[in-house]
Amino acid sequence: MPGQRAGALRARPRDEAALSLMPVESFVAGERAMLEGMLDVQRGELRRLLSEVDDTQARARLVPSLTTMLGLVKHATFVEQVWFHSRVAGVPRADLGLPDTIDETFTLSQGDTVHTVGAAHLAACQHSRQVAEAHALDEQFPWHQELVSLRFVYAHMIAELARHAGHGDVLVEQLKARAGRAG
Repeated sequence: MPGQRAGALRARPRDEAALSLMPVESFVAGERAMLEGMLDVQRGELRRLLSEVDDTQARARLVPSLTTMLGLVKHATFVEQVWFHSRVAGVPRADLGLPDTIDETFTLSQGDTVHTVGAAHLAACQHSRQVAEAHALDEQFPWHQELVSLRFVYAHMIAELARHAGHGDVLVEQLKARAGRAG
């Protein structure tokens, strides 16, 4: 953008797309920087949504499934661990203590709070970045009976987290409406 300094963030109204949080140069970045930036936007969006509710709201079940705001972010942490900490880093899932079923990734414990779940997700994302930076986009990793590239992992993670951020948008909107402060 003419006159825009490198690294500057675009200031936009809160209701604009989360992409406005990306540094301007990311819009024309190379492939890897673009993938990493898009993934970080989705990661951050989930944590932002979680920060908009209190602990009680974050546990509220508004749908028949185990989906809650806390559950979504716990699941997102699991997804980071499965794809980056296990698959890309080559560490067996059992060694990481990962649950065996998807439902378990949404299950809340008494100690889960907006703060603890958000902090665990942030730490998992930081570790994922460290793992990924040691690998090329074309490097391949086992997935079931196939191989996938790091490029695929990024694309898959962007799609999955964007879908969950959309779920989170709806949950937060419903929670705020319940509390009488939708808007």
